[in-house]
Amino acid sequence: MKIFSDSFSNLEKGLDYSALKQKVIANNIANADTPNYKSKDVSFKEIFDETKANELTAHRTDSRHFSFHSSASHPAIMTNRNLSFNQNGNSVDVDKEMADLATNQIYYNALADRISGKFTSLSNIIKGGR
Repeated sequence: MKIFSDSFSNLEKGLDYSALKQKVIANNIANADTPNYKSKDVSFKEIFDETKANELTAHRTDSRHFSFHSSASHPAIMTNRNLSFNQNGNSVDVDKEMADLATNQIYYNALADRISGKFTSLSNIIKGGR
């Protein structure tokens, strides 16, 4: 018997993604002056494919149709190797990283607020609406 809906697990996965992205952005900012350091980013598409592909089912009428199975097993942290903003080979753009950090913080706060609301609703149901 499933007690909680999928929304709790989806919100949890979103929080996990946001926490990982926060670590990657903080690591990029910390290494902004490190020679030959290449900035990294978290691929949402890979994480989405990993979490959702196994849940989707479809009938394939032709062998040329795409299957719904994902080969991704870990969150994809990609290194941007082709970029170089500084003469020392470093590819960290601090302004972009700070903007990404602010965006990620808003995303995390929205998810945390939403999951808090879900737990408040669940608590009200358990208390009988009192």
